Amino acid sequence: MSGCPFFAKTHQFPTSPSEENDDAQKDTDKSSKGEIFYGEYLQLDKIITAQKLQSELKGNKIHDEHLFIVTHQSYELWFKQVMWELDSVRELFIHNHVRDERNMLKVVSRIHRITMIFKLLVDQFAVLETMTALDFFDFREYLSSASGFQSLQFRLLENKFGVSEKLRVPYNRRHYRDKFQGQESESLVQTEQEPTLLQLVEKWLERTPGLEKDGFDFWGKLQANIAEGYRMEKQTLEKMANCEKKQDLLEDLTKQMEVFTYLFDSKHHEHLLSKGDRRLSYRALQGALMIYFYREEPRFQVPFQLLTYLMEVDTLMTKWRYNHVCMVHRMIGNKAGTGGSSGYHYLRSTVSDRYKVFVDLFNLATYLVPRAWVPKLNPTVYKFQYIAECNDSSYSSSGSCSSEED
Repeated sequence: MSGCPFFAKTHQFPTSPSEENDDAQKDTDKSSKGEIFYGEYLQLDKIITAQKLQSELKGNKIHDEHLFIVTHQSYELWFKQVMWELDSVRELFIHNHVRDERNMLKVVSRIHRITMIFKLLVDQFAVLETMTALDFFDFREYLSSASGFQSLQFRLLENKFGVSEKLRVPYNRRHYRDKFQGQESESLVQTEQEPTLLQLVEKWLERTPGLEKDGFDFWGKLQANIAEGYRMEKQTLEKMANCEKKQDLLEDLTKQMEVFTYLFDSKHHEHLLSKGDRRLSYRALQGALMIYFYREEPRFQVPFQLLTYLMEVDTLMTKWRYNHVCMVHRMIGNKAGTGGSSGYHYLRSTVSDRYKVFVDLFNLATYLVPRAWVPKLNPTVYKFQYIAECNDSSYSSSGSCSSEED
């Protein structure tokens, strides 16, 4: 091999096919060592046998009912994984581990994982839609009163994210919890009382460094810069010769200035909060906008990624609802749902901003201004302090707070 030291000294190949087969078969039987096997580890005896076709039990086996069951079971497994990730993120916030910014990487990666799961769930409808409306009609009667609305896990994860109970569309003019009894209803009540991801992110945003009036005072400087920017723009327009275009530009400028007049009005914000048109506190909105404007600064890059993924979660959940609406409309038209709802019409009403948890983050783009108007950061004069009050055990063996177990 041209004297290559790698092949000459370190790499030995089998000299014959029989020798290769012997090597491939070494140490393959571990049953005598008491080690767990694939099927046991995954509990496949429970999962693979969990598809009980009601049509078959009634003596009229319908082929596509199996696809219907497997698809919905896989949805429920993924819902469970979403809650697993979501609960771990909430714990990091609840116990203030995010005050050590290095733990924000865990938060961001797990929220990103949730977005990837929801992308899969959105695409999964394509498999179910290989079934025609007539195929579904053949076994729909066997569903009895079973309905997707009764998915406890989906309602739980909605609550954990922060879907507002007050903004939910009534289900047959009744509270959404009325469809659940006993322990299931108690679980829903518990999630309504626990801190939601929205509430935890809100508190985190309120601590954004640079909002302090006796420090960088981002909000005060931004308001002053925007006022000055619009004043100069108005002066420039007023110097134009009188014409229809000038009037149109002045009217547009007045509307833009009005948007920011409301932005810097805390009472107007509180009014929108009371109506449910805003979700975040006034202070949290300021923090979100600061992260938005300074997203290219190293200090704000990870926080900006988190805000981006939170919007992605909202977007994908909306897409999931929309795909569900389209599928139901295609399968049953305007018939009532098996759970007693109005079916398509009820589901269509849930595809709205009422169910968007982080709608305020989407609205940040409303307040884009020229980069020159954004207060400049001078790192030699003002530095954002690194906060490390609570250390995760991954980084320090003597952290002042107990770490999250992975």
